Amino acid sequence: MTELSSPTVSPDGRTIRILSYNVHSCVGTDRKLDVGRVADMIAALEPDVIGLQELDVGRRRSGGVDQAEEIARRLKMDFHFHPALKLEEELYGDALLTAFPMRLVKSAALPSIGEPRGALWTVIEVAGRKLQVFNTHLGLLRRDRLQQAAALTGEDWLAHPELEGKPVVLIGDFNSIPSSAPYRMILERLSDARRQTGRLAAPTFPARWPILRLDHVFVGGGPQIVNAEAVSTPAARRASDHLPLLVTVKI
Repeated sequence: MTELSSPTVSPDGRTIRILSYNVHSCVGTDRKLDVGRVADMIAALEPDVIGLQELDVGRRRSGGVDQAEEIARRLKMDFHFHPALKLEEELYGDALLTAFPMRLVKSAALPSIGEPRGALWTVIEVAGRKLQVFNTHLGLLRRDRLQQAAALTGEDWLAHPELEGKPVVLIGDFNSIPSSAPYRMILERLSDARRQTGRLAAPTFPARWPILRLDHVFVGGGPQIVNAEAVSTPAARRASDHLPLLVTVKI
């Protein structure tokens, strides 16, 4: 097992690595359930801030493991988890992880007709700078994605008065390609890699033969995306049905 013992912020204190990763309940494309494999996959990329989607917590199908806690423990990171779906004692949702100081601001549901979805909002302090960091997972239904993107860009989330003029990072599996309406809605408020580097990262889904760009990192209020890459190693193509999206951000 590879572990991270401290944040890996650059020597000048201005560049961090952000990871968006839909881990598919830690079930890989080989149908193997392996939390350790996912944690090792993440550790090898040395991210500073991690947004994970599709985590199981206490679910029978994944052996009752708290996947958010287990991955954070292996990486020696703090975490916050939001259960978008609750089935009695079984939970399923998304998490933010980091070894930097982190405070939870909000964890709540998004409008959903299909499978429930939600979002997390935290403040993460990086070298004396406070980043407003969000993580989400939009729905499979187009109507849900439109409503969820509208909610995220509204006054309860990204347009909240407390965010005015502050650096923002939005991480997630948006189930939305760059030409889609939800993606364009978010671009009205934030920037993506194409705007800031001139090109998009490679597709992230499905992991074995990726053709769709569904996972994204957006920034606003100062941070600049330096690079964005879909990690397409053999290990990454096995560990989940999505590839990890690794984005280098200058703050």
